[in-house]
Parts: sequence; C-alpha cells; structure tokens
Amino acid sequence: VQLVESGGGLVQAGGSVTLSCAVSGRTFSEKVMGWFRQAPRKEREFVAAISRRGGTTIYGDSAKGRFTISRDNAKNTVDLQMNSLTPEDTAVYYCAARTALFASSSSALYDDWGQGTQVTVSS
Repeated sequence: VQLVESGGGLVQAGGSVTLSCAVSGRTFSEKVMGWFRQAPRKEREFVAAISRRGGTTIYGDSAKGRFTISRDNAKNTVDLQMNSLTPEDTAVYYCAARTALFASSSSALYDDWGQGTQVTVSS
C-alpha cells in the first residue's frame, strides 16, 4: 500500500487548506484512514480518522469544529479540509491507513504511512 499526500503549503492565519491522500491498491474500502501531524520538537498528534465507509469520524481536540475528514472510496482518496488555521497548526501532516473495523486515534495501530506534507500557517 502506498499513500501519497498533497495539498500542503503556506497559508495565512484564518485561512483554509485541503489536504488529500491518494492510496494505491484495491483494498482501500477495507481500510480505516487517519490524519496525524507533527510539529517541530513535538510528538506526533492525532488529527482525525474516518471509518471504512465514512459513516464514523473522530477528531482530535485541536481539530474539532475546524477540520473535516472525508473519503471517496471510488477514487481511493481521503481528504482533510482545514479551516480557521492558526500558526499552531503548522506541522507536517501525515496520512495513515489501518485494516480494521473501527477508527482509532492511536498512531501505533496504523500500519501504513505517507511521507507527509508540510503545512505552514503564517501570522
């Protein structure tokens, strides 16, 4: 399984950006998908996850009310729409996949990871 993130870049505070993750393989619909992020000198942080059919989504505290995770099983993609960005959202954002029934906020439970995409929010 290969995961490739895109959509990162430089955005002003208060702005929005949508990240996308393209997943190779025929088993995308069997995978729970998640987004995590890691800022410099900080531990990796859970952002959001979505169940296999998209019926269940969970969010980390920093993402609630501002970010939305979605997926398109026909296109093998999962998106993360991020609104009302602040400099504290600056980080490398990673897409992750796990073959499981339930979404999880634990990075240890995810099997496959993308290379990450940088999001920088300027004040």
